[in-house]
Amino acid sequence: MNSSTRIVKERVARSAIAEFFKVVQAWHLQDSEARQLLDVPRGEFSLLKRGEKQTLGSDKVARITLLVAIYKGLNILYSRPQADQWVRLRNSNLMFNGDSPLKYMINGGADALVNVQQLLGIWSGYSPMQR
Repeated sequence: MNSSTRIVKERVARSAIAEFFKVVQAWHLQDSEARQLLDVPRGEFSLLKRGEKQTLGSDKVARITLLVAIYKGLNILYSRPQADQWVRLRNSNLMFNGDSPLKYMINGGADALVNVQQLLGIWSGYSPMQR
């Protein structure tokens, strides 16, 4: 990897990490919940949280992109407090089977993040490809 590619990847990672922790804060996620959504071990999560780790694999950047898209879609659909609470509320949509979207996303991994983003994208008209 040449130095310009490495620099771009580091910038993308730093930006993604910052956006991820904005979502974590807005949704009042516990560290364990945030760590499971990002699918990282405890030690790596601690480094990210302290700002000591500035790189991410493309799979983690993709997860963060989906989480940010979910966050933005919710804020298009609902007022801020309701948008931030939505992930914790029991949901009657068949996808969630009566559980909260957060539980569904944690248990379902990357595929569940895609499903939730697509559902909210349909409802809100927001796609992560939009700016």
